[in-house]
Amino acid sequence: MELEQIREAKSGARPIAVGADGVRRRILCVFPSYTKSFGSFHNAYPLLGVKAFMPPQGLLVIAAYLPRHWEVRFVDENVGPVKERDFRWADAVLVSGMHIQRRQMNDINRRAHALGKVTALGGPSVSASPEYYPQFDYLHLGELGDATDALIAALAASPERPPTQQRFTTTERVPLDQFPVPAYKLAGMSRYFLAGVQFSSGCPYRCEFCDIPELYGRNPRLKTPQQVLAELDAIVDDGCVGAVYFLDDNFVGNRKAAKELLPHLIEWQKRNKYPVEFACEATLNIARSVDLLEMMREASFWTVFCGIETPDPAALKAMVKDQNNEIGMLEAVKTLNSFGIEVVSGMIMGLDTDDYTTPDRILEFVEASQIPVLTINLLEALPRTPLYRRLQAEGRLIEAEGRESNVDFKLPYEDVVGMWRRTFCTAFAPEAIYRRFRYNQEHTYPHRIEIPPTGKLKLANLWRGLSTLAKLVVKVGMQSDYRDVFWRMAKPALKSGDIETVIHVSLVSHHMISFAREAEAGYQGASFYSQKLAQTS
Repeated sequence: MELEQIREAKSGARPIAVGADGVRRRILCVFPSYTKSFGSFHNAYPLLGVKAFMPPQGLLVIAAYLPRHWEVRFVDENVGPVKERDFRWADAVLVSGMHIQRRQMNDINRRAHALGKVTALGGPSVSASPEYYPQFDYLHLGELGDATDALIAALAASPERPPTQQRFTTTERVPLDQFPVPAYKLAGMSRYFLAGVQFSSGCPYRCEFCDIPELYGRNPRLKTPQQVLAELDAIVDDGCVGAVYFLDDNFVGNRKAAKELLPHLIEWQKRNKYPVEFACEATLNIARSVDLLEMMREASFWTVFCGIETPDPAALKAMVKDQNNEIGMLEAVKTLNSFGIEVVSGMIMGLDTDDYTTPDRILEFVEASQIPVLTINLLEALPRTPLYRRLQAEGRLIEAEGRESNVDFKLPYEDVVGMWRRTFCTAFAPEAIYRRFRYNQEHTYPHRIEIPPTGKLKLANLWRGLSTLAKLVVKVGMQSDYRDVFWRMAKPALKSGDIETVIHVSLVSHHMISFAREAEAGYQGASFYSQKLAQTS
């Protein structure tokens, strides 16, 4: 399929795809809601004055890629539901999402079809498992590329629903360095907990449970530093007032490229007086690259998510995550802390190597590492992973409504869920999480680069900070049953004028403590991927 016009398109411009010239369409881009999880931080939204976690990068890239003369609307159902008038306005409805949003994606399709609208679905879930979505009119399988052109051409040719489902599969991708700037203005960045930007795609490792290598490749593809800076400018211009998360599958999948990008980020931060802080996801062996960590510190990277998964060396070997066995994990965490970087860790329970001592070993590691926030998930076998194929061959996949995982565990199912619940609730007892944050207040935050206050000194930032602090004082400092724990942290920090730390620690802790209590009562799921419908208390 012809890609010449795409390659000539400037970043941020909508190319005119073949067959779309002179044809006008109204496109409604809809992102489905997430089931509430500990990773969504939904308990923090009312206090911070936001509506959702992070805008969907992929769908905003598609919105920017559509022909520039087409009208585009964007609705994130995590912010608010699509209205009937939006469906009626549209000629076509484009949807994207992850496996966890499967039910919601099919519901959007149902609502669109009820009003006679043609629908198209793309993104990671349909690309891995198109059979999950038999009712959509068009399926876009794979990344931005010739399949996208074919979809645009089909919608330009006719806004009517095709007689049978049509599938377009990307065989030639648009290079990442020719991606347009995502249509951030359609999303409204001030409504989100975090902003997101992408530098690379793909990861060189082959962890058994991960679908990234098969979906996006093992050789990371890259944007240029100039693209990343243009996206940061757009994010800040549209009202981002907090952190920007690098959405790369592994920020150091190509260390040479990361080291080439970081001086540009440092210069951008200095030029703009550090308007945001950065976060990313990386393998724990980033601790070996001290020169890279020093640049990350200067660029104001405050948080790195590391997939530690388990403290058990045998389990790491079994899941083909030997890179974590090649370093001392506790020492690596402390190395990152010494550069002002707070570590967030992913942990998995329900592994074949787990036994009844697993909760205690995880909790011992949590205490020793002093990692304040951990995403503790039950193992889920995702399609297009070695784990999925192995369990399928062993007859150990269970796709049943109401289960927390699709894995037939070695231990009894109810025991594994109970072990997860005990681990999670113990880790996020108020005293425990505040104790770990206190360690980071003393041993991590002081190592961060001192940034000028003028970068964030805007009226909107001041109002959000003061209103959030006031809400936290009332909600946590006055009404909660752990208010004494809160004030032991808050009083000295407020006395020294460190309002930002008070907000960060108490806001994140409030969400994790609230979620742990909801989980203990049976109101929340044990996995980000759980298909079990959340109950309401």
